[in-house]
Amino acid sequence: MKASKKVEDLTLILTKIISETNGISIADTLEIATHSMLVKENNVLHKDIINFSRLLADFQQDEADIDTLLNHPVSLALFEFFKSFPLKYHEEHIHLTGSLNSEFIYPRLKKLLKGPNKKIYEKKIKDVYGEDALPLNSAEDVEGLIRLKHDEFFERYLKILLLPKLILTNKEAHKDAAYHMAEELYLKYNVGRVRLKFSLNRDSAKKEDAIPGLEKLTEKDVVLGLYEGFMSFKKKHPDFDFILSPSFRKESHFFDNKKYKNKKSHFLKQVDSILTLLDEYPQLKDKLKNVDTVGDEKDLYRKAHFEEMREGFRKLHYRGFQIRSHHGETWHTLKKGVQAVDNALNIWHIDTLEHGLSLGINPNFYFHMLFERVMEKNSLEKPIKKTSNEYKELHDMDWSENEDILEKIISGKKLDNDDIRVFLKTKFHIAREVEHYQHDVLNRLIDKNVNVVALPSSNNRLTYFFPDYKDHPFSWWEKKGLDLGVGTDNYITLGTNFIKEMLILLYTDPYNLKITKLLMVVTGEKRRPYLSNLLWNMRKIQEAG
Repeated sequence: MKASKKVEDLTLILTKIISETNGISIADTLEIATHSMLVKENNVLHKDIINFSRLLADFQQDEADIDTLLNHPVSLALFEFFKSFPLKYHEEHIHLTGSLNSEFIYPRLKKLLKGPNKKIYEKKIKDVYGEDALPLNSAEDVEGLIRLKHDEFFERYLKILLLPKLILTNKEAHKDAAYHMAEELYLKYNVGRVRLKFSLNRDSAKKEDAIPGLEKLTEKDVVLGLYEGFMSFKKKHPDFDFILSPSFRKESHFFDNKKYKNKKSHFLKQVDSILTLLDEYPQLKDKLKNVDTVGDEKDLYRKAHFEEMREGFRKLHYRGFQIRSHHGETWHTLKKGVQAVDNALNIWHIDTLEHGLSLGINPNFYFHMLFERVMEKNSLEKPIKKTSNEYKELHDMDWSENEDILEKIISGKKLDNDDIRVFLKTKFHIAREVEHYQHDVLNRLIDKNVNVVALPSSNNRLTYFFPDYKDHPFSWWEKKGLDLGVGTDNYITLGTNFIKEMLILLYTDPYNLKITKLLMVVTGEKRRPYLSNLLWNMRKIQEAG
């Protein structure tokens, strides 16, 4: 049987079962499929479904990886099922720079590399991607640079977003980029609503962030360019919609130090620019109504760290804006990761939490695994590196009168049994303390109706806090009653897409997370009977077609 015919047949079968069972869990759906006469009559399909069910079980035991699942014919069929769903999906977290593909970037970059600033561009490309990055002779060459490799993490991720930044230096480029993004997401991944994250102003105190042409790019150019590009696509597809969400880097050095004395004054100027744009262009009112903060937050967790942007957010709140923030994504210690979310809630009064990983980690598991890693090193009399996560977490624990044991651990001096018991107790107490802190913050998120956006590939690829995709907390958050959304972050850079993220979420909890529940989250449609009707109509259309 040809691969395409197999996927087509599996799609028909899965659509029938999902519609007739009202979107139960993926594990139960597959269990029913193995007993279905439609499947039993076809030995090849029967073997595929049984094989996939076993792989899904193996995935829960770390004996199969996510790529094996996603490339399986059953996953390809599920992809087609979700692509054909009658309602469009809400992409709640997508960035401009990491969501432009190589076919879009290459022809525009090629012009720059033949222009008067050729040497500047070449140096920037070599500085980020290496001497071997040039020449760039095709879209495939660009593709190799803009994709994050499997052994690269957050710091590298921020750097390799350079190429799209080089071409986004005027209004027309932003307009083209918005149209391109809308077309790709709508036609390929059934996305009909986009909440776009983008930089309103990319001025920085760091020389490496300077790009030719940025000095002429105005905030008006950026916003109107993106607005016009999306509206141009919306004219062709009226069911498409979008929200423009200007994103501000949290780090203190991200401001124009030539014009402003500090970050606060520059941020207030940008806030005033947004409000002026709304007054000048009232058509933006329904599209420009929230802002976000982005960047590396590891050193930004204390109350003082939130003061620079506090006044600006207050002004935006009074004009009806929602404040969204990337927090709890990266941290030096788990407790500080929770503290960062806590302060974002209390000081910035955020309406949506993006990522929120520090609230999804199981502290007892997290700290005991840290204990095991440290003890493995200690048994070999290896010291703990100062740059490591273990070093930072150890120093964040309360050792009271046992500082000598901490010194032994750090230096690699072997612990005796009494020392190990002290280490275990110390580890236990920090886990209990962080767990209480987590739940306090989670309960306030629920009380305040703060939305949490899950980004499974981004969370797994850019941090090392989750051992595997299956450890993502989406299903746990859903059971706890959090208001959830789903996003892809920089989907081209991360090699993913919206439907792929949906499949990953289903596979993280194949026994409890229901397909209908996931559809409710990603479409915003809460009427279960209506969703059931849509599923049944899908079945009838496919049977007729």
